[in-house]
Amino acid sequence: MGDHLLRFAGFVLDQQRAELSGADGTPIKLRPKTFEMLRLFATSGGRVLSKQELMEAVWPNVHVGEDSLFQCIRELRTALGDERRQMIKLASGGGYLLTAEVQAEPEVTAPAETPPLAQAVVAGPAAPAEGVPAEARSQRAIFGFSRRAMVAAMAGLGVIVVGLAVAAPVLKPELLFKRTPPRIAVMPIVDASNDSRGAVMAAEVTGRLTDGFAKIQKVSVVAPRSPALASVESASAPSAPSDYEIRGELQHSDQSWTLRARLIKAGTGEVQSVVAASVNADEPDAQLAQSRLVAGVGHVLARRLNEILEPSASSSTSRSASAGGDKVAIEQAIASINQTTRERFGVAQSMLQKALDEDPDNVDLAVALSSLQMRGIQMVWFSPEEAAAVEARANATLEQALRLKPNSIPVLEATCRFLSATNHFVESLVTCARALSFDPWNGSALYLIGLGQIYLGRFDDALATFQQADRYDTPPASRWTWLLGAGMAYVSMGRDEEALPWLQRSIAVTPGTGRSHFLLAAAYQRTGRFAEARAAIAEGLRLRPGTTRLNVSPPMKNASPVCIAAWDRVVQAEVDAGLPER
Repeated sequence: MGDHLLRFAGFVLDQQRAELSGADGTPIKLRPKTFEMLRLFATSGGRVLSKQELMEAVWPNVHVGEDSLFQCIRELRTALGDERRQMIKLASGGGYLLTAEVQAEPEVTAPAETPPLAQAVVAGPAAPAEGVPAEARSQRAIFGFSRRAMVAAMAGLGVIVVGLAVAAPVLKPELLFKRTPPRIAVMPIVDASNDSRGAVMAAEVTGRLTDGFAKIQKVSVVAPRSPALASVESASAPSAPSDYEIRGELQHSDQSWTLRARLIKAGTGEVQSVVAASVNADEPDAQLAQSRLVAGVGHVLARRLNEILEPSASSSTSRSASAGGDKVAIEQAIASINQTTRERFGVAQSMLQKALDEDPDNVDLAVALSSLQMRGIQMVWFSPEEAAAVEARANATLEQALRLKPNSIPVLEATCRFLSATNHFVESLVTCARALSFDPWNGSALYLIGLGQIYLGRFDDALATFQQADRYDTPPASRWTWLLGAGMAYVSMGRDEEALPWLQRSIAVTPGTGRSHFLLAAAYQRTGRFAEARAAIAEGLRLRPGTTRLNVSPPMKNASPVCIAAWDRVVQAEVDAGLPER
């Protein structure tokens, strides 16, 4: 078999099974490309691998940009808990190396020991005891056990059965019986484009969609197989049936590429979700187009799958009474995020509060209201007294929701936002990462991760996170947030010229927040565009009257000294552009 088990820093890399596991044996999910990169590091003998060498090995015969390489490096560092970048280090000259010592060991196949009962069978029947009639022997022993032992065993089995029957209504089924993860089959995307580029595009989209769903926790993903391989495998051994299938078609018009996809219950053919995503036909970056097509459908299908696997915790009476009204209220409130203003926020809050008053046991509504109100706290749209009361209610709501629905994407998102709004940045990063483990294309979770990284002084990481969210561009309602985040990261690093287009794009989507204008003013001021800086300050003050040097900054509790120092410089630039001192 060769040295297919590699051990380093408490991790085990199984080359044969393409699996990474932690010290406790728990598998750690990695995309195939990310696993291949880790395998290269682990088998390199500690030498530095250049970027070119890594890209040629992981993406043979395919031209990819460095963004793909950086994404794999980030995913590896996250999987290995390498936040300080000490295990996978950037070497001088731009290459990378794995600093941990790697120990290789061959697979050891121990000879199977013959169990005692089998030995007895192989050896044949024992000679009958002298003086004991055959009838007595048959009554005294059944399969080698005495009648007394058999009676005791049956009585014990009866106690176990009765115990399980009593416990079944109390314990969750998964505590009694291990549940098999549902199997998701990603079928090859059909090229219906009538375009010469369609076949390659469809194949790339299929691969990206498969890689994305392979990241999702608590599901098993079946990748599409070539017809030749499928025929060979079907002849040798039938494959296990899938529970759900993802099918889709790629279409092309003069204006756009469109990917249409469906989540289908394999046993019945029932369509669980239908979604379509489009990108401009003239997008020059093919990888960006593929990424956004896949994210556009993957985000929706992943959330629908999560709903199916993590059903509503509300009572059946509550669900019957709402009759879908809760979903309508939540969708309308989420729509208010785009082009948000204080007035739109108030309308959305009233809408959710009214729906919750009519259905007070509805956990989904309570979580949606808490999430929205955390956004209001981040925007400083509550007085200090109101904010304290809102935080207390949200904390109680989310603690209960996490107990009832620990793997629900909306619950994890809301908890992540709560931790971010209350300046618990490290905890927020962990919770947001859990949300991403069920929806890898979740731009809202990526934004909150990037925000936490900014407060922790990790500006480069934050910028990469916001740019990843922009490559996915899902959900579109939150687009302005990661655009603002990227601008904030650039400004924090003093790269003001690069910040300007991101801030301008954010304001073009959502012009009514005011805070974006203050940040834009700082960037203008520090690039010498003083008239534009003063105009941005004036617009910010119109949208947020009463803003001064004393209250323009967000709360800095638990922020790193690096972040606080950077923000002080930003505020000074805003004052220089005309922000009142008091």
